[in-house]
Amino acid sequence: MPLLRRRKVTDSSKSTNSESTIDKQDDKKNQSKRFRRESYSSEKWSCWDSCCWFIGFICSMWWFLLFLYNTMPASIPQYVTEAITGHLPDPPGVKLRKEGLTVNHPVVFVPGIVTGGLELWEGHQCADGLFRKRLWGGSFGELYKRPLCWAEHMSLDNETGLDPPGIRVRPVSGLVAADYFAAGYFVWAVLIANLAQIGYEEKTMYMAAYDWRLSFQNTEVRDQTLSRIKSNIELMVATNGGKKVVVIPHSMGVLYFLHFMKWVEAPAPMGGGGGSDWCAKHIKAVMNIGAPFLGVPKSVSGLFSIEARDIAIARAFAPGFLDKDVFGLQTFQHLMRMTRTWDSTMSMIPKGGDTIWGGLDWSPEGGSFKCSAKKLKKNSTHNTGQNANSNLDDMKSVNYGRIISFGKDVAEAHSSKIERVDFRDTVKGDKLANSSNCDIWIEYHEMDNDSIKAVADYKVYTAGSILDLLHFVAPKLMARGGAHFSYGIADNLDDPKYEHFKYWSNPLETKLPNAPDMEIYSMYGVGIPTERAYVYKLITAVDCYIPFQIDTSSEGGSEDSCLKGGVFSADGDETVPVLSAGFMCAKGWRGKTRFNPSGIRTYIREYNHAPPANLLEGRGTQSGAHVDIMGNFALIEDIIRVAAGATSEDLGGDRVYSDIFKWSDRINLQL
Repeated sequence: MPLLRRRKVTDSSKSTNSESTIDKQDDKKNQSKRFRRESYSSEKWSCWDSCCWFIGFICSMWWFLLFLYNTMPASIPQYVTEAITGHLPDPPGVKLRKEGLTVNHPVVFVPGIVTGGLELWEGHQCADGLFRKRLWGGSFGELYKRPLCWAEHMSLDNETGLDPPGIRVRPVSGLVAADYFAAGYFVWAVLIANLAQIGYEEKTMYMAAYDWRLSFQNTEVRDQTLSRIKSNIELMVATNGGKKVVVIPHSMGVLYFLHFMKWVEAPAPMGGGGGSDWCAKHIKAVMNIGAPFLGVPKSVSGLFSIEARDIAIARAFAPGFLDKDVFGLQTFQHLMRMTRTWDSTMSMIPKGGDTIWGGLDWSPEGGSFKCSAKKLKKNSTHNTGQNANSNLDDMKSVNYGRIISFGKDVAEAHSSKIERVDFRDTVKGDKLANSSNCDIWIEYHEMDNDSIKAVADYKVYTAGSILDLLHFVAPKLMARGGAHFSYGIADNLDDPKYEHFKYWSNPLETKLPNAPDMEIYSMYGVGIPTERAYVYKLITAVDCYIPFQIDTSSEGGSEDSCLKGGVFSADGDETVPVLSAGFMCAKGWRGKTRFNPSGIRTYIREYNHAPPANLLEGRGTQSGAHVDIMGNFALIEDIIRVAAGATSEDLGGDRVYSDIFKWSDRINLQL
């Protein structure tokens, strides 16, 4: 029994010791857990962490998908696409090669604004290591790494419109200058590849790259770009059996080449000294793509408030975010400061005033575009006169002539019911509205509250008063622009004043060359709602602010309304309205007119927008969008046929889907 008791005591003591040991271990575990919880709780999850994780996730997924795309056999994407959409048609180059077409006339590409690459040749200390690296185009890596330095080097001198001291940014040369805007985002690459299919190569193709930030004449002053284009065209004609070139400008490049055709004929030193028959000797056809002949309303909103539809929508989703100091960069202020030094942007301010774009109570388009209408899927309809969808006359009329209206009620009211106070007589005071604590200067910082209010009190701005508005809010910008561009309608084109270069890019203030055998095409997309007019609001004053914004709360109230998010839309290619792209070839230059005294034949080729059926189609082969149209098979086929020797009759003349002829008839312009 004693032995049994001792054994029980021993067992109980062991049990007690074991329990105490377990308790100690549990205490240690609990302390460890509390420590972890305390350490986790001390690390606050900030908005910055969320942004970094989100950006990292997007970038990782992008690079992973790009890796898969580049490592898989080239036949797999095509096989998957054909399994979903059916057999894909041959690219235009392959199709036309089978028909026997071969290289004939040399071709010249003229890129538009922002699509050409720019590289650094000289910079400040913050740009060390970037010699001959792209600042614009490619990966845009330096924008993310050093945004303030990037903005400084992409800006031009605010007084001269040329290089700032110690900075030289120059255009990239060769076909690579604008084949791709960024990795995977083609501009000219698809057209170049299809031309190569019928035998074209670098000796028969030339990219007329230029610094698209500069005014057109300043590209000659600084870089002799116009002289280089002239020499290269002459060389191509001489080395290809005397065959004339086919010139293919896109977007703002259309205006740039219009300027070139006057420059090359004009005597030196202002011009190239080629003589009045230079174009007739060297150019077979000019095939303009997405031509902003008469300007674009989008340029007004860009200069006025550094906005367009997409930016205004982004602002609505994140109010105030883009106006604040983000990553050390006051986004909108820096963008406005930078882009307002790019004189080329002023070339696209609407031309022709109220005569072309409409007044307070009328516009050529009226309300004949249904913004939500379903688009045709094929570009096969051939219509030389009227729109196939012109049964929309019963729609509520939209007054597109009011390019800027302060308030939706003002945009829709009759002009007799609008009380306006003229801002032109307002004297800018010394008490500045928003200049304190500003890291970056913009011209709005030199306006007082009364001046800003006066702009809004004028209520409505048409194309005729937009110029006065821009002169009022951006006097330095418009002073430079007034020396290089003009926006009126010539009374007498024989007046010697129109020999000045500032008129050469305005088709309403200059004559086409004396080249009766030349052909001019206007080729553009239709069927996409395109920015035409805006509803604005005056915002609450804060430091360093831009006082005017598109009022994204303004909506039309119905599915078919052309007012969405403060923007009135008309027919176009998403950037250029049909009116601007088509009027000159539909009426202004059609036949012998005072703007076309030699009777150069002009044609309209419209491409009705059809979006890609699925993601595997990429940006589509029937797109009518402003840049995506460069991959439109129908457009590429038209270009290749003309380059291979076809004429407009071979193409079938005009192909029109919109109401451009009807709208042109409504414009009372002396021809």
